[in-house]
Amino acid sequence: MSALRKVLVVDDDAVVGKSFNRVLSNKGYIVTTAQNAHEALKQIREQEFDLVFTDIKMPGMDGVELAERVTASQPWIPVVIITGFGTTENETRAKAAGVSDFMRKPLSPEMIEESAAHALRAPVLTVVTAQPSATVAEVRVELLEKEGGFKSTALLLAAPFIGLAYALMLPLVGIAMLAWIGGKAFLQSQVAKNAPRYLKNVALFLAAPFIGLVYAMLLPVVGMSVLLWSACKALLATSKGKKALGYLRNVGKLAAAPFIGLAFAVLLPFAGTAMLVWVGSKALVAAKQTA
Repeated sequence: MSALRKVLVVDDDAVVGKSFNRVLSNKGYIVTTAQNAHEALKQIREQEFDLVFTDIKMPGMDGVELAERVTASQPWIPVVIITGFGTTENETRAKAAGVSDFMRKPLSPEMIEESAAHALRAPVLTVVTAQPSATVAEVRVELLEKEGGFKSTALLLAAPFIGLAYALMLPLVGIAMLAWIGGKAFLQSQVAKNAPRYLKNVALFLAAPFIGLVYAMLLPVVGMSVLLWSACKALLATSKGKKALGYLRNVGKLAAAPFIGLAFAVLLPFAGTAMLVWVGSKALVAAKQTA
């Protein structure tokens, strides 16, 4: 060969990539490997390849879907699918995608070399349909590839916060569980049954100083009130006390007389009106009964 051909081998099994490199590196090929379809699409965008070998069963995107995307964006690159899980459905999809060959494991060095030579000799078939432009296809491949990358990046960025949340919440959850178990055990014990009486005694003990203070403040007032009541009673029992009481009664009546007169002046019109209404109503009822 006048120029080295670049081959991309896509397989999540590193042994497969090493096997291709060992067989083809001495036959005029430069072999590059990728562990999954997303990594393969990235390498295809960054550099040019003459041939792509891809496993069909891989985590995430499978080999047939990878072949469909490669042939849609760069139809001049032949794609060979290798697998140990060959089915009629996969073969139909692979042929529809325009792959050059379909190989089954286990692979021998002769199979690898012959498949590479055959794929590079075979003309690339094109489908006469309206295809998206190369720019649109590349953007579509890039966006589809980034979907998995965005998810992985989001999980990577969220991992410290998730760990911090666990670190903060676990002690609180543990304390809550211990408190719940301890409270349940306490309520079932004899101590819990005697707790109301114990709390009552504690409350009385704590309230005793305040009760004593209230007594200390009220006793002088109560004593003075009793003394004043006794003195007034003794005073009223004497003739002078009786005269003083009569004098106070007359003074009270004199002071209340204007207010009593004012009340009569205000209430008499209302009382008179009410009497007239009552008499008139009674007369009307009597007239209806007579009729």
